[in-house]
Amino acid sequence: MNGRIIAIGDIHGCHQEFAELLEQLALTKDDRLILVGDLINRGPDSCKVIDIARQNRAISLLGNHELRLLEYRKTKTPIDSISRETDADTFQKLRPSDWDYLAAMPLTYYEAELNTVYVHGGFMPTEPWQRQTAEVVTRIQSINAQGRPCKRADAPDSPAWADLWTGPPFVVYGHTPRPEVYKLKWSVGIDTACVMGGQLTAYILPEKRFVQVKARRRYYP
Repeated sequence: MNGRIIAIGDIHGCHQEFAELLEQLALTKDDRLILVGDLINRGPDSCKVIDIARQNRAISLLGNHELRLLEYRKTKTPIDSISRETDADTFQKLRPSDWDYLAAMPLTYYEAELNTVYVHGGFMPTEPWQRQTAEVVTRIQSINAQGRPCKRADAPDSPAWADLWTGPPFVVYGHTPRPEVYKLKWSVGIDTACVMGGQLTAYILPEKRFVQVKARRRYYP
């Protein structure tokens, strides 16, 4: 395999931290950059994040925030009825080329040589990962008592899906913000809550190295 595969966790509009992290990483033409979804919303400038992603030929995966905005657009939801978080603001600022970019985002990226799959949220451990829906793989955090995917907040005592994932493949994911990287035998969670004042994390294969930059401030409560 030529070059590195560099995955970056949820950016959420934090374009300055994204640019700073890329500067530290010093990408070469042989490197592949994978953004594990949620490029947009909450932070200062979603459009600038998309611009930087494009300039660096990133493979940007679909996150729940992109999926939600695409659903609003598809169903022609009126702007004044979009109340969730910073969705309405982002919705109005996205340019036609940004919408095309979001619509083209794949759900997963698989690297056969490393038997590693990249995804935004994660997978149900009981089903083949390739067959799981956008609803599940962009939103899953935990597995509830009924064995269903759920948000961490809806079942705080339930195990994270990653705790039950026994691989292969190895999974690199974002979506569940934590103060530190969540590294297990068969997975690594790299959403370290940059937009909430944490860090923006890159995970580099094959060397299995992490590079982080601190958030300039807390942008989102």
